[in-house]
Amino acid sequence: MVERMDFLPWEYAGRASAQQRAEQAEHQQQLTGRVELAADVYVAPTAAVYCDELRMGERSYLAASSYITGEISIGADSTVNPYAVVRGKIAIGDGVRIGAHASLLAFNHGSERTDQPIFRQPHTARGITVGDDVWIGSNAIVLDGVTIGPHSIIGAGAVVTKDVPAWSVAAGNPAKVIRDRRHPARTPAISSEKLSAFASRARDQVGDVLSRCSDGTRFIDRPGVPADPAIRPWCDAIEISDLLLRRTPEGHTADDLIRRLRSRQDPATGLVAPGDLAADDKPDFTGLDVLEGPASYHILCVGYALQLLGSSFEHQIALPSDLTQRLDALPWARNAWSAGNGLDALGTAMARNLHDHGENPGDAFFTTFGWLTTRADPATGAWGNHHPDDGWLQVVNGFYRLTRGTYAQFGLPLPYPEQAIRTVLTHAQDRAVFSGDGYNACNVLDVIHPLWLAGQQTAYGRAEGERWAAEMLNGILTRWVDGEGFAFAPDGSDDRSVPGLQGTEMWLAIIWLLADYLGTAEPLGYRPRGVHRPDPLVTPPGGHLLA
Repeated sequence: MVERMDFLPWEYAGRASAQQRAEQAEHQQQLTGRVELAADVYVAPTAAVYCDELRMGERSYLAASSYITGEISIGADSTVNPYAVVRGKIAIGDGVRIGAHASLLAFNHGSERTDQPIFRQPHTARGITVGDDVWIGSNAIVLDGVTIGPHSIIGAGAVVTKDVPAWSVAAGNPAKVIRDRRHPARTPAISSEKLSAFASRARDQVGDVLSRCSDGTRFIDRPGVPADPAIRPWCDAIEISDLLLRRTPEGHTADDLIRRLRSRQDPATGLVAPGDLAADDKPDFTGLDVLEGPASYHILCVGYALQLLGSSFEHQIALPSDLTQRLDALPWARNAWSAGNGLDALGTAMARNLHDHGENPGDAFFTTFGWLTTRADPATGAWGNHHPDDGWLQVVNGFYRLTRGTYAQFGLPLPYPEQAIRTVLTHAQDRAVFSGDGYNACNVLDVIHPLWLAGQQTAYGRAEGERWAAEMLNGILTRWVDGEGFAFAPDGSDDRSVPGLQGTEMWLAIIWLLADYLGTAEPLGYRPRGVHRPDPLVTPPGGHLLA
């Protein structure tokens, strides 16, 4: 019979009757394994406790329907609330609160081998450590190998995959540190109401934006600006519609869009030739290359557009065989953006092959990331060289393109995150880069994405980064043009100041990144799922995220 105290076990120490204490003592004696329980410990009779070893300090408890197995050490005044799961080798300090339905799972299924079912492969177990005075919110999940530092708070529903420093507040999936408890909670850089109002305005007008950028036959980037028919406007339209409405652009079907996008892929190389998706011409596959040329960005935009439509590339993408030599030959010294663009396409090609076809990139993956590790500059955290003519612009822009396609899409940590942040913030103070023609989607994206990505690993430079992000976010929201969207370069002096699809797609993603970096993205009501998605696309070869 379930009693009140099973769900309110904190009442045990001060209110339990002599009979309840006797019943609890009898229940504790029936627990199996090596058991050491201090005074005023309460173990609910409905808790499933099957431990090899269980140690609990004074006034700690296991509440109703909690599930406890393995080698568990719990300090004094610590609580495991109803329906929580604590399994494996886990050390929990004093004064810890584990919320209802939370899970601490100190083991993993092996998945290295492909010739055996996962359930037949050996488990791995590193253990979990939770410091003193930690509060783990309801429905949070803490994975094997994690240490949570003392005095930290884990938000409800968080998925903790990496260590959390002391005094941190961490939230999200995967969890990231959003502030240090020793510092006062920040005043929001922008109101939730302002972000919500912007998103509603954009959502209401997305039909007008897309119809304006269609000539009735094909999507075009900017009306009135001469340009050859291209594939990217179609992909941008698909992304914008998905981002704001979660459906295909009005007047189009997913099947038709998939057919058009797939029609340009070369069966031999897997690369997508430029051309007109509204025409029935035969694509020219001559000279297409993963690392250079027009086909490289199509790996990104077409691949993600197909994914948003519920499809994928029909053919695998062929990877270069002489990778080390090809990567060395890219123009790192003077044009790191172009070199980073090549790495972006290469990383995305490997991720696409793995995601779309289950094709392990094997040696290409390890060669690429080995090259990146050995070529990264420990002083700047980046690739490429500073130049007096344009400062850090090429280095930072190349860093963004390179890391998006590799580290971000595979969910891998940057080699030198603090040095990278220092480099990016130095560049961000160059006002000439962020005014006039320089105030454009690429230049802002190339700063906020590195800050956001490196910010998953460290809080270094956070205050300065947030000041910059707040300035950028408040500024861009005023540049939306009703019925037309965003221009790529809103304050520019040329035709890039005309609103269009590329500018709208990029700035919508930038706004999310800026807001999320500031901890206030939720009122937007959207999260990018395409080219600028914040979430990894695939798990690296080997079946687990490398750390």
